[in-house]
Amino acid sequence: MIADDKEIARKITAYLSAGSRDLKSGTLYRLQQARAAALARVQDPMRAPASELAGGGGTLGGHRPFYAQVRIWVGVALIAFAGFGWQQWQAYQTIKEAEEIDAQLLTSDLPIDAYLDRGFQAWLRTAAQR
Repeated sequence: MIADDKEIARKITAYLSAGSRDLKSGTLYRLQQARAAALARVQDPMRAPASELAGGGGTLGGHRPFYAQVRIWVGVALIAFAGFGWQQWQAYQTIKEAEEIDAQLLTSDLPIDAYLDRGFQAWLRTAAQR
C-alpha cells in the first residue's frame, strides 16, 4: 500500500469505528467477524467465492468464449433485424410512391394518345428526375 492509501484506510476505519459505538454488542461482534472475513479474503484472493470477485464472471481466471456471450449475440441479432426492417420499409415506400404516381397518371384527364406521344414520355422522364 502507498502512504496515501494507508491514510485513507485509517480515516475510513476511524469513521466506521465511530459509527459503530452505538450498536449492540451482538451486532458489533457480527460486524467485527465480517470485517475479519473481508480482510482474510483481501489477503488471500483465491479463497474468495467467484461471485464476490470483481466482475463476477463465474470463473476464477478465465473468461467465457465470445460465442458463449449471449448478450452480444442478442445485440448483434437486434441490430441485424433493425437494418433489415429499415431496408424493407424503404423498399415499401419506393413502391408505394411509384404506385401513387401511376394511379395519378391513369386517373388524369389526358387522352390515351398523349401517353403514346414520345415527347410526353420524355417530359415524364425529366419530371421524374426533378
